[in-house]
This record gives sequence, C-alpha cells and structure tokens, in this order.
Amino acid sequence: MRTAAEQRTRRAVAVLASGLLAAALVAGCTSEDDQPSPPSAQASPSPSTTAGDPAQGFSTPVEDRVYPDVGDPGVDALHYDLRLAWDPGSRTLDGVETVELRATTDADHLQLDLARPLEVTRLTLDGADAPYRHRGKDLVVDAAVTRDSRHTLVIRYSGEPGPVPAPVQRKDFSETGWTVTDDGGAWTMQEPYGAYSWYAVNDQPSDKALYDFTLRVPAPFVGVANGELLDREQVRGGPVTYTVTRWRLDAPASSYLVTVAFGDFTTVTDESSTGVSISYWTPAGRPDLLKRVRRAPEALAWLEDRLGPYPFDTLGILVVDSQSGMETQTMITLGDTRYATSPEVLVHEIAHQWYGDLVTPVDWRDMWMNEGMATYLQGVWMAEDQGVAITDVMDYWATFEDDERAKAGPPADYDPAFFGSSNVYYGPALMWDELRQRLGDDEFWALVRDWPGVHADGNADYDDITSWWSERSGEDLSGFFDSWLLGETTPDRG
Repeated sequence: MRTAAEQRTRRAVAVLASGLLAAALVAGCTSEDDQPSPPSAQASPSPSTTAGDPAQGFSTPVEDRVYPDVGDPGVDALHYDLRLAWDPGSRTLDGVETVELRATTDADHLQLDLARPLEVTRLTLDGADAPYRHRGKDLVVDAAVTRDSRHTLVIRYSGEPGPVPAPVQRKDFSETGWTVTDDGGAWTMQEPYGAYSWYAVNDQPSDKALYDFTLRVPAPFVGVANGELLDREQVRGGPVTYTVTRWRLDAPASSYLVTVAFGDFTTVTDESSTGVSISYWTPAGRPDLLKRVRRAPEALAWLEDRLGPYPFDTLGILVVDSQSGMETQTMITLGDTRYATSPEVLVHEIAHQWYGDLVTPVDWRDMWMNEGMATYLQGVWMAEDQGVAITDVMDYWATFEDDERAKAGPPADYDPAFFGSSNVYYGPALMWDELRQRLGDDEFWALVRDWPGVHADGNADYDDITSWWSERSGEDLSGFFDSWLLGETTPDRG
C-alpha cells in the first residue's frame, strides 16, 4: 500500500511526464503523444572562429556532417532583406530578396538553396544581370569570386511554395518549411532545414545572418516575423486593402531559427519584470490560446534567474495551426494544441534563446547542446512547479532513455534518419543532472549561466563546450562527456 505522500509524488511525476515528453518540438519541441526521438554530435568540423564580428553577420560556414547536401561553405551570408507578398487565394508567394554576402574562397560560382516550386524571374549580382542555374534546390550563380570578396545578390522569384520532406521518425511532423493552412494562411518551421522552401538561403546553422522583412498580405491577415516590429500599415491596392508590416532582426540568426507567418492574428503586448517587450500573436477568436501563452513573463523571469538577462531586445510568441513548436529567434512559434502552449513548453522554447539561438551548434551533430540543456531546464522548472524532486523527473526519463539511444543512436552521433528524436533531449538532460551532482549546485549553475556568452551571436561545437567545462571546472571531464554523448548505452547514474 502506498502512503499519501508517495501517491502525491507519483501523481506529480506522472503530470511531469505528460509534459516533459514534449521537449522535442522541432529543435526544441515535440508532440505530447510522442515519446523520445533522435539527433547527434561529435568531433568538430572546423574552427568556430569567424572572419569578422559575429554580431554583424560574419560566420565561418562549414559543410554539415549530417546533412551535407544542404548549405554551401563557400558562402557567408551577412544580411537578408526579404520583401514578400502572399496571396491567400492563389497560394502564391512573390519575393524580392537582397542578400549581402561574403565569398569564403576563390571560386567560379556562388550557391544558395532554393526549392524548385519557386521560379527565379530575375537575378542580379552587384547591380548587373548574372547567369544562373536552378536545378533541384540548388541555385547556382556563375560568377568568379575571390576569398573574402563582398557581393550583393538580388533575386526576384514567384511560385506556390510548400514544405519539404524532413529526415524524422516523429508523430508531430514529417515535413519542414512553408506550410499553408486551410484558410490560406501560412507559417514556417524548418529544422534541420527547409528555409529554402520559401527564400534563397545558405540553409545550414553555421551561417548566421541579420534579417529585414517587409510582409504584404490582404487584410485582415497580417505578416509576422522575427525581431522588432518597425511598422504596420494598411495600404490600398485597387479594390483590396493590404496589411504591410516591417520587421528587423538585428541579432544574427541561423536560417532554421527564422520564421514568417501570414494569418488573421490578434496581437497583445506585455512587458517582463526586467523590461523586455513581449508580444503575442494568436489566431483571432481564440482567447483561450492567448490566456495560455501569457505565462511567458513568468517563464522568462524564472529563466533569467538561472541564465542571466534575456539576450535579445524583444520576445514574441506566435501560435499557428501545428502540433509542434520551435524556438525561432525572438519570435517563438508554437502549435495551437494544449500541450504546445503549456507553461513547460514555454520554458523549454524560451530557454533555447540562450542555448541554441544566442550560441548555435556549428552543425547538426551537436543538436544535443540545444536540446539537452533546454530539456534539463524544463525538467527543473516542472519539478519546482509540481513540488517534486528533480531526481524524480530524472528517474522517470531514465526508464526509456536507453531504448531511445539504442533506436536512434548516441546523442552526439545519431542516425541521420532520426533527426530530432528523444535521444538528443533526455540523455543529455540526464547528463547535466549528473554533472550538477558532481560539481555541486553553485559551480554547476554558475557555469550554465556563463557558457552562452562565450560564443554569443556565434557557433560552437562538441570540442568547444566539453573542453570549456573541463577548463572552468578544473576537472578533466572528457571521459564523462564522451560516455554520455557518444556511448552506445546509457552510463550508470550516481
């Protein structure tokens, strides 16, 4: 027979479980009926130093070790200006895109990713028409470039975009990129890739860039994107009134962290206890969704206590017709389900603004750096919220972690067909709790707080973070990390 205290603890852990199994919603998210799934990480592909100031969009792009066919290390995109017009009736997107970029090597071409349903109607390089080829998803500009030369590429395109297949074995999504809703709205989530389904892009996380957006759509729809809303106006165009919004993301972001949505959204604003402006973009006529996501200030305050000041100027919550969710930078994209809009998912996705967005993996092998810490922070929050010990949460996760590792591979060396599976969420979260117990709370949380600033606005890899923890803790933790992140089986817990 269980004591009353045991029953309360078990009920609390059961509640935790129902929410924590969602820490996998596309790069920081998952569906509530999903159980853990897989990603990866290991040796570093190249130095994570940049050719200039990361805050100005300078990066050191690499070829991805997991998905080498997407992205091109020959291009360092510095700034994207995206002028997009969406027609909900015809499901057509018209775009004028200006890309400021740096060539990273001497070459006879520049290459970006752009899905074939979109047709390029004109392309200029440095103000002159340039020859190009568009085969499959590869947009190749035939032009001789030299290492570190700077160029401006302007691309006009149009078409009926749609999502692209995702390398996942999950229940909440099977495609990424541009998604059209039944009423003609559209939204985007794109991890590990899929931004190329709606604009020409170097679609790999090591290439971070700055963004400006001008979004046009027939009213009452409105366009939403990352960063600060600079302007919103109604413009007459013949018999149609259009909503035009301008947005600016002035902190460099990887393409998988960019978002655009068109829909009939209601917007409300809050301010956090530390003065961060928080905006909510929820479907019109759904006050229930707005009420749920307005726990964001509470979640942000809890995270700032542990991670330090929020690293960006604004925070937004965008709710769309999806089962999943995504830590899109400064404008988090959440599905409209009860789970995806729950407080635990808000904590998870806001935590990513430090772990994943401010400092981003060099390539997809190191997805565990994002998901492991965001999941661990989510677990700590859930334990506090439910009044149970964090060890209870870890004990529950440990019951299935080894099976997920066996199915999808080690967290830092996963099967590429199992992107975003639970192995990159729960194993690394267990690892962080083991390290907390080993180092003690004070030292552990001090280092958790310090790490994101080390590579702020840039990228890091397996060697960067594991060697940093060894150096800062004064212990050789290489074997500890290798066992947890590269081992075929889950290490014994203390």
